[in-house]
Amino acid sequence: MMRSVSKVAILAAMLLGLPLVGVLLASMPLHPYLEFPPATLYVTHAPFSWVVFLAYVLFVLLIVAPFLWRALATKGAAESSRVGLATRFPWWGWLGLVPGVLSWILAWTRFPWFGALQTHTFTPLWLSYIITMNALAYRRTGTCLLIDRPVAYLLLFPVSAIFWWFFEYLNRFVQNWYYVGPPLNPIEYFWYATPAFSTVLPAFTATREWVLSFSWPKRFHHFLPISVSRPRAIGALVLIIAGLGLAGLGVFPNYLFALLWISPLLILVSLMAMFGEHHIFSHLNHGDWSLVIASAVSALVCGFFWEMWNFFSLAKWIYQVPFVARFHIFEMPFIGYAGYLPFGVECAVIVEMVMREDTRSRLHDAG
Repeated sequence: MMRSVSKVAILAAMLLGLPLVGVLLASMPLHPYLEFPPATLYVTHAPFSWVVFLAYVLFVLLIVAPFLWRALATKGAAESSRVGLATRFPWWGWLGLVPGVLSWILAWTRFPWFGALQTHTFTPLWLSYIITMNALAYRRTGTCLLIDRPVAYLLLFPVSAIFWWFFEYLNRFVQNWYYVGPPLNPIEYFWYATPAFSTVLPAFTATREWVLSFSWPKRFHHFLPISVSRPRAIGALVLIIAGLGLAGLGVFPNYLFALLWISPLLILVSLMAMFGEHHIFSHLNHGDWSLVIASAVSALVCGFFWEMWNFFSLAKWIYQVPFVARFHIFEMPFIGYAGYLPFGVECAVIVEMVMREDTRSRLHDAG
């Protein structure tokens, strides 16, 4: 428990403090980054560049291509459930599916009688998604976290809210997205946004349970083993590099904006490696990529629905991504969807910490 608290404290200190330190060292004013709610657009984003865009596309293809090849090369693998036995779609799943369809209709229409609540459709829509995805996982395997581990699963909601507020804070230094909707005072903004932010990790986790119910993640059980001879030293080096990148986030937002998405992952995994703990990349020593791939794909699935449902909503977000802001799918530039892949691994690390601590607490209580 103390190690978990230490890791979270170091992560929070680095994410909150280092971007501000970098801005101060660059003699830049602090007040724009402390505005709440954020309303001023002060970052000048680089225009679209074919060179940078094609470089990003090539980089992503080089990383993704081996995994796509592996998936297609073993396409004939038999389909099966991961655990348990398939069963019927549970009755409680309809409590997610039916309200979800209604929430979708209300989010994308502008009925006059619904005007007062029109900007509040995101949270019920994603609560419906969460219930529905748990039900789909239950249908395939006869089990799901919402039923089997309700306390740990419900704990993901407040953790998710805190988790995403950190991203909102880091986004102040790069302004890759901003929100449009009715003006809100600080208290209204906090209570409007927090319930929506609380659905991120539960939605991801339910999606991953459903993804893992298929056989195709098993195709990555023995694939490209990666062994690190000095994990503590490498962890320390990555931690230093991530820290320096965070310090430069507000100074060079056009070049370091990707650190907004990957810095929490780099910091947490580095700290785990330095403490000699198991982490999501530990299985790569034996070539087991299944959890990494399932996590990345699950975030991409969630990302598709996040972006789709956002597109016609009244209260929504708009992207401003330097160099690559073309070929949009909904509001997101095409290449931006690649960011969901490491984001899924990041979500998996946080979820594992929550679930592991819940298991330890139950074992301690039982003892």
